[in-house]
Amino acid sequence: MSSLKLYPMTFTPVFKDYLWGGRNLEKLGRKLPAGIIAESWEIAGHEDGTSVVKNGFWAGKRLTEVHAELGLDLIGHNNAWAQERGKFPLLVKLLDANKPLSVQVHPDDAYALANEGNELGKTEMWVVLRAEPGAELILGVKAGTTPQDFRQGIEEGILEPYLHHLPVKTGDHICVPAGTLHAIMEGLLIAEIQQNSNTTYRVYDWNRMGVDGKPRPLHIDKALDVIDFERAEPGLCPPVLVAERKGLRRFELCRNRYFVTERMEMMAGAVYRGECNGESLEIWGVIDGRVEVGELPLKAVHFALLPAALGKFRIKAITKATLLRTYVE
Repeated sequence: MSSLKLYPMTFTPVFKDYLWGGRNLEKLGRKLPAGIIAESWEIAGHEDGTSVVKNGFWAGKRLTEVHAELGLDLIGHNNAWAQERGKFPLLVKLLDANKPLSVQVHPDDAYALANEGNELGKTEMWVVLRAEPGAELILGVKAGTTPQDFRQGIEEGILEPYLHHLPVKTGDHICVPAGTLHAIMEGLLIAEIQQNSNTTYRVYDWNRMGVDGKPRPLHIDKALDVIDFERAEPGLCPPVLVAERKGLRRFELCRNRYFVTERMEMMAGAVYRGECNGESLEIWGVIDGRVEVGELPLKAVHFALLPAALGKFRIKAITKATLLRTYVE
C-alpha cells in the first residue's frame, strides 16, 4: 500500500443540532454554525453522519469512501467482524450537554441486529472535558429496582426513585456498557468514544417538546427489553497505570470487546513510539496541550485516525499534554 494513502488523518466534523445542546463547543475551539449545536461527530462513518478527511491524499473524501477503498488496511484485522458488515467500527463525538439528555439505554449487538437492521449495538465511554459545579450523570438504576417497578414508574411519571445519580468533575471517565440506563445531565462537555451506532431507546425526556412542538418519541418496550437491571448504582472506575517512564505515563480507562481507551500524560519533549501492525486502527485525541503525530500537528481538542497498516509512528509532546488513545484488541 502506498504511503501516500496511509498516514495520520484528521477530519472535518459533522454537527448535530439536538435540542439539548448549546454553544459551549466553541470553548473547545470549534467554529460552529448558527443555532444550537449538541454534538460534533469528530471521526464518524455512519449513515446518519460521515466526517470528511481534511489532510493529505484523501482530503475531501468521506470516511466511508476511504474505508471502502482501504478496507482492513484502515480498520485492521481485529475489526474483521465490522468489515464483514460493511461498518467502520468506532465513532468519536464531542457533546455539549447544555440541558439534560433523555433518560435512555442502548442495545447490544444481538438485539440491534434483530430489531434495527444492520445497525450495531452501542457500548460507549465518556471523558468529562469540562464540568460545571454540581454536575452529575444518571448511571444505572437504584439497587433493588425491578423491571416491573420501572415500568410502573414510567406509567405513573415517577422515575426518580429508580434512577442512580452520580456526581462527576472535569477529568473523570465513565464506562457505559450496552444495557446501562443513563442520562448526561446539564453543565457537561464530554468526549465520547463508542461503537459506530446511533440507536437510542428513550424512556423519559423531561416532558419537553421537540422542534416540531410535539413530544419526542419514547421507546419503552424496547428499552425494557435491554436495560440491565443488575447494573445497579455503578460508580466511577479509577484509571489503571499500565506504563511509566520519564516524561510519560499511560493509564487504561476502559476495556471491552469493542475498544480499549487509554489516557496518556506527556511532559513537554516526551516521545511515544508505537506501531500500527495491521491488527487495529488507533485513534488519538489531544485533551490538552499540543503534540506532533509524525509530522502532523495536533492540538486540544482534536483527534487523528492512524490506519491499521500505517506501520511505526511517533508522537512528540510540544507542550505538556494529555491524550486519549483508542484501539481494538
